[in-house]
Amino acid sequence: MRKADIVNIIADKTGIPKVDVLISLETFIKEVKHQLANDENVYIRGFGSFITKKRAAKVGRNIKKNVAVHIPEHYIPSFKPAKEFVDDVKSNFKANKK
Repeated sequence: MRKADIVNIIADKTGIPKVDVLISLETFIKEVKHQLANDENVYIRGFGSFITKKRAAKVGRNIKKNVAVHIPEHYIPSFKPAKEFVDDVKSNFKANKK
């Protein structure tokens, strides 16, 4: 499923014009990115948490040149689904498999 598909579904279910749904979705995505970039986590009850995780510094390898490369400590975005979100996905998979 793509972003356009999500916009179409929300527009059909709510009656809100697709342009407005797209603007809302884009604004949500930009705001989550902005908050994570500013070291703020985003918690959405019943859905999950957008958090940043710290990756330790390590030594990697450039296999083309066969040299060691230092990879500095850095942060990456991560999503942790809420328990009820995980339970819903599990129960839907079980129902669809039967």
